[in-house]
Amino acid sequence: MIAVIVLMVVIVATLAVGTALRTRSGKLRATGVDASTASHELDPALATAGVGDGVPVVLHFSAPWCGPCAAVRRVVVQVLDRDPGSAREVELDLDENPVLARTLGVLSLPTTFVFDGEGRERFRASGVPSADDLRTALSSL
Repeated sequence: MIAVIVLMVVIVATLAVGTALRTRSGKLRATGVDASTASHELDPALATAGVGDGVPVVLHFSAPWCGPCAAVRRVVVQVLDRDPGSAREVELDLDENPVLARTLGVLSLPTTFVFDGEGRERFRASGVPSADDLRTALSSL
């Protein structure tokens, strides 16, 4: 009887965690950085990638073996083509940039970041963000 109860608890917990992760997937979340007061030191690897040079950047980590990464690419291009000059796209291969991925806390692919012109991380998403969410995030910068 105890084994059945333990099994049921494990199943319910697994379903709850799975539902929570699925709900978060693709949602752009503000990172809590207050652009007016936050002081920061730009990571040299980010600066090399073109982050922090006065133009907002949509940076996404991908890999050749990542299926959903192609969908992120399409969404980012769709949003940036609609408003040229609003931001720049930077795509980094996770396998070629593991240190930067670790520094930014990338735990899964695809992961997308929105940086303001000063190089501050303002939004992030694990999974494929919607075009509307990405447009809204960029318009707030």
